[in-house]
Amino acid sequence: MASWRRCLFVAAMMMVVVASADESNSWLSRSGHFRVSYESDLQPIVINRMHSWVLIVADGDGVPVTGATLSIAGGMPAHDHGLPTSPQVTRELGPGRYLLEGLRFHMNGEWQIEIAIEAGELRDVAVIPLQL
Repeated sequence: MASWRRCLFVAAMMMVVVASADESNSWLSRSGHFRVSYESDLQPIVINRMHSWVLIVADGDGVPVTGATLSIAGGMPAHDHGLPTSPQVTRELGPGRYLLEGLRFHMNGEWQIEIAIEAGELRDVAVIPLQL
């Protein structure tokens, strides 16, 4: 993505107020400590295009989680392979909002993005399913 577009995307995402996540567009972590949703700069998400997401992380009460460490994994379980890139959370944009850069999906099908979250003494994993 051109640097000026990335700057505009980041600026726009920083202006959005974190609201209570709609459960149909958010996923509870395995132990229920966190709720995660995302906003993609690529709409719709298509294959073979690099793009970024803003991950929105809240606790079980809907309060934005700040200062968390997020690690990303995932892939296509039915095909037994991981992601074709190594996406990284590059910075926290504001309370509960984290910039994830370097996503690319190389084929259609069912994908899972696994987000390992560490915040204070809590550790948990949220899984976002995607159908492309």
